[in-house]
Amino acid sequence: MLTQPEFDPVALQLGPIAVHWYGLTYLAAFALFMLLARRRLKHPPFVNLSAWKAQDVEDILFLGVMGVISGGRIGYCMIYKPDYYASHPLEVFAVWQGGMSFHGGMLGVIVAMVWFARSRQRPFLQVMDFVAPCVPTGLAAGRIGNFINGELWGRAAAADLPWAMVFRGAGDVPRHPSQIYQFLLEGCLLFVVLWLYARKPRATGQVAAVFLGGYGLLRFVAEYFREPDAFLGLLSLGLSMGQWLCVPMMLGGLLLWWWAGRSAQVAHG
Repeated sequence: MLTQPEFDPVALQLGPIAVHWYGLTYLAAFALFMLLARRRLKHPPFVNLSAWKAQDVEDILFLGVMGVISGGRIGYCMIYKPDYYASHPLEVFAVWQGGMSFHGGMLGVIVAMVWFARSRQRPFLQVMDFVAPCVPTGLAAGRIGNFINGELWGRAAAADLPWAMVFRGAGDVPRHPSQIYQFLLEGCLLFVVLWLYARKPRATGQVAAVFLGGYGLLRFVAEYFREPDAFLGLLSLGLSMGQWLCVPMMLGGLLLWWWAGRSAQVAHG
């Protein structure tokens, strides 16, 4: 079995200013979004839509960052520790203490994209179709940050598993490196599937639907190898909170994909 490398969480110290690796993974996520979104402008149907400009990418990124940070923090406080934060409301703003929820962040991004769509008079699902393929690489960067920080480690694994790993702070038990599993599944694999799927003409909303259902499915699988939050444990049917939150994502993705395809057929007679 392996031992997790002892990364210094501080990548660069500039006097009193400490630049953390986790912060750099966020910057990498934003840079990758900018790169991929600019390429998306050259792909159908956006290359044929004169309303879409390079400035839209910057605006979407800014709004998305605001949505993911606020939604991720509020979602974590409301979903995972509602009683604690109800008693300590000021700590909701203490984001430096950690505690972010992907599902809350996704809702925050959706709200931000609703605002963008309305302000620019664009169809909401068209906006989400534009954004969806550019997101998984950012998720992948975040999982690398989790691995460097030695957080969100996996469940106990067989000692003879070649890549089983002992994480600092998690005792001497060999565990699944679930951050790497999520990097490969929710990040790399989902990106490849979405990028290729989006290159061909699709009904409006179907690309976003594949992201919604695809992430839900891959996260649901990865959660079987990830240690549940200690203060929650496993819930009904032996599933984690993360898995239960993925169930509506999978169902919603399937329904949206079907509805979008049906609507397109009706529109074309």
